[in-house]
Amino acid sequence: MSQWKQIQQLEIRLLEHVDFLYDDNFPMDIRQGLANWIESQDWESAANNDSMAAVLFSNLLSQLERQRSQEQNFLQRHNLKIINQQLQVKYEAKPVLMASIISSCLQEERRILSSACMQEQGPLEKSMQNSEAIEKQRNMDNRVAIIRSSVQLMDQAVKYIEDMQDDFDFRFKTLQSRDQAERNTEKMKQEVIRLQEMLNSLDFKRKEILSKMNDVIKEIDDLMTSQLNPELSDWKRRQQISSIGGPMLTSLDQLQNWFTLTAHSLFQIKRQLDKLGELILKVTYESDPIPLQKPQMDDRVKFLIYHLIKSSFVVEKQPCMPTHPQKPLIIKTGVQFTTKVRLLVKLPEVDYQLKVKTTFDKDLPPGRVNRQFFILTNNTKAMDIEDSSNGCLSVEFRHLQLKEKKYISGTKGNEGLLSVTEELHSLSFEAHFVVQGLAIDLETCSLPLVVISNVCQLPGGWASVMWYNLLTDEPRNLGFFGNPPRATWSQLSEVLSWQFSTFAGRGLDREQLTMLGEKLLGQEASYGDCQVSWPKFSKENIPGKPFSFWMWLDSILELIRKHLLPVWNDNYIMGFVSKEMERVLLKDRGSGTFLLRFSESHLGGITFTWVEYGDNGEAKFNSVEPYTKSRLSALPFADIIRDYKVISDGVVPENPLKFLYPDIPKDEAFGRLYNSPQNKVAPYLSASLIPISELRSNIDATPPCQSPEPPMTPGQFHMLSQDLCLDFDTMSPPYSE
Repeated sequence: MSQWKQIQQLEIRLLEHVDFLYDDNFPMDIRQGLANWIESQDWESAANNDSMAAVLFSNLLSQLERQRSQEQNFLQRHNLKIINQQLQVKYEAKPVLMASIISSCLQEERRILSSACMQEQGPLEKSMQNSEAIEKQRNMDNRVAIIRSSVQLMDQAVKYIEDMQDDFDFRFKTLQSRDQAERNTEKMKQEVIRLQEMLNSLDFKRKEILSKMNDVIKEIDDLMTSQLNPELSDWKRRQQISSIGGPMLTSLDQLQNWFTLTAHSLFQIKRQLDKLGELILKVTYESDPIPLQKPQMDDRVKFLIYHLIKSSFVVEKQPCMPTHPQKPLIIKTGVQFTTKVRLLVKLPEVDYQLKVKTTFDKDLPPGRVNRQFFILTNNTKAMDIEDSSNGCLSVEFRHLQLKEKKYISGTKGNEGLLSVTEELHSLSFEAHFVVQGLAIDLETCSLPLVVISNVCQLPGGWASVMWYNLLTDEPRNLGFFGNPPRATWSQLSEVLSWQFSTFAGRGLDREQLTMLGEKLLGQEASYGDCQVSWPKFSKENIPGKPFSFWMWLDSILELIRKHLLPVWNDNYIMGFVSKEMERVLLKDRGSGTFLLRFSESHLGGITFTWVEYGDNGEAKFNSVEPYTKSRLSALPFADIIRDYKVISDGVVPENPLKFLYPDIPKDEAFGRLYNSPQNKVAPYLSASLIPISELRSNIDATPPCQSPEPPMTPGQFHMLSQDLCLDFDTMSPPYSE
C-alpha cells in the first residue's frame, strides 16, 4: 500500500497535521494525483544535488502535464494548469528548493504514520500539537487585526485634527490682520468667541487622539509581551524538536505575518506622532497636550520597534552539512555546511543590501572548550528578498567551512573532561541597518553545534545533539555537558522512535520500545518516569559488551537504512527481542516458524531463529550467525531468507524457514522483495549465491559397528557444488549469541 493511501486512512486528528504540510509551495493536488510517482523518486538526494533536482523538476512538470491531459473534469484541468505555471515561476531557477520541500513533506508523513502506530503520543509531541494552538492563532489574528484597524482610524483622526487646525489657523490669522478699530466690533467679538470654541475643540481632539494612541501602544506592548514573544519562543522550541526528528510544525509564515503587521502599526503610530509634532509648530498654546505627552510616547514606540525587529532576526535553518541533511547541528571540519537567517519583519524601507556577518564561537569564555575553530570561507553575505511568495528578507550561507586553529606545542591548555562530541559551539550572525531614522543592531545565534573531525564521531555527536535539544530550550547553554540532566524514559523513548521514522521510514511501536527500555534499564523501564543518565545512554558500555547502548542502536539504524528498509517498513522485523523471549514466542509455533531480531552481541547485525521439533516432540531452537552490512552488501536479505539452506551430516540441504512469526508463509511475506533470477546466455547455467549453515554431529568418533565413509574426493565435491549451484564462501554455521 502506498504511503499516501496509508495517510488517507488516518484518523481526523492526524489528518489535520497532514493538511498543515501542504500549501501553495507544494499543493496537495500534486501529492494526490502523482502519489506513486512522487514516492518512487529520491527527493532527499535531489535536495543536495542541483543536476538531479533539475531532472526531477522537469519530470514532475511532465507528469503533471500528462495528468492534466488525461483529466476529464474541466475545473480540475484548469487548476492543474495554474499549478504547473506556479511551479515553473517558483522553482525553475531553484529546483533544489522544490526537492527539499517535497522531501520534508514525505519525511513528515512517515513520522505521522509512525506516531499512529503508537497507542498514544509521547509527551513531547503532545506539547507540540496542543489542541489550544488553533484557538491561540485565531486570538492572535483578531488582536492584530483590531490593532491595525485602530491605527487606521487614528490616521483619519490625525487628518481631521490637521484640517481643524488649518481652519483655526486661517481664522486666527485673518483676525490678526484686521485693524485695531475693527477688532472692537461686535462681529469681531463673536469671531473671538468662535476661535476660542475651535481651540477648545482642537485641544479636546488632541487629548483624545493622544489617549487613543497611548491605549494602542499599551495594547501592542501587551501583545508583544503576552503573545508574540511566547509564540516566537514556541516556534524556536518546535524547531529544536524538529531538528531531532520530531514534528515539523515549524512554519514561519504565520509568525512573520504577525510580526510584520505589528511593526507596520508601530511605524504608522510613529508617523502619526511625527505629524502631531509638525502641527504644534503652527499652533500651540498653554497646557498643549502634544509637547507634554509626545516625547514619552515617542520613546515608547521606538523602544517597541527596536525590540520587535531585534527579536525578528532568527535562524530559519540551523547549520547542517548537505551530506547529512537529517542530522543538523553537527559540522565536520573541512566540509561545507549551510545555514539560513531570516528577518520576520517585511519593511519596504529596509536596505536590501543589508549585510550579515557570521562569527564562530563569538565571545566564548576562555577555557570553555579544548578546541577552537575559525570560518575558512567568506563569512559575510547580503540579505535579499526571498524568492517564494512570502517576500521576506533572508540570506542563506551555503558554502561555510570550519578549520581548527593550530597551536604551538604546549600552548593548547589542559585537556578537559568532556569528549570531542560533548564540546558545544555556536555560530553567531550580526547585521546593522537604519530604518526611519532608527539604528538597529541585529544579532542571533544558532543552536549549540558539535564539531567533529572524523565521520566515526558522527554517532556520538548526534547523541549529544539529541540529548541537548530534548532536555533544554536554552539557545546557548554551551556548558550543558558539564553536568547534563537526566531524561525520563517516556521522553527518550519518543525521541528514539523518531529516529527510526526519520532514518528508516517507520517508528517503533509500544512493544518494541518496551523491549528497548528493558535492555537499557531492566524492568524499571515499564515506568515512564524512570530516569536515564547521559553516561548510561551514550558513554558507558552495555554490561558484557564493548559498546554503549546508543552505539548499538545507531548501528541498527544504519543497517536498516542501507540494507533492510523494505523488510523493516513491512513490519516483518520484530527486532528488539531477547534470546529468552524469542524462545517463549516460538515454543508453541509450528516447525519452521522463525522471527527476525537484531543481534545483541554484534554492532549492526540481524539474525533469525527458527523452531523445529525432534522425534520426542521437544522444541529445538536454531539461530544463525548475525548478518552484518559486509555480508548484506553481497546478498539482499529477502534472498537470504528464500535461499537459506542447512546441511546436516551430509543430508541434502533444505530450507528450514517456513513461516514468519506468528504464522505468515515465508513467500507471502517476502515474495515481492525477492530478486528475479538473472538471465544468462546459453549454454551457461544460471547461478546464485545461497546462504548455507552446516549442522555437525556432536559425536566425534565413528561407531564401531559401521565402517567409516571415505572422504569426499575433490572431483565429487566439485560435482556436488555444481549440482547445487552453491557458493560455499557464504556458508554460516547455526549460531547462538
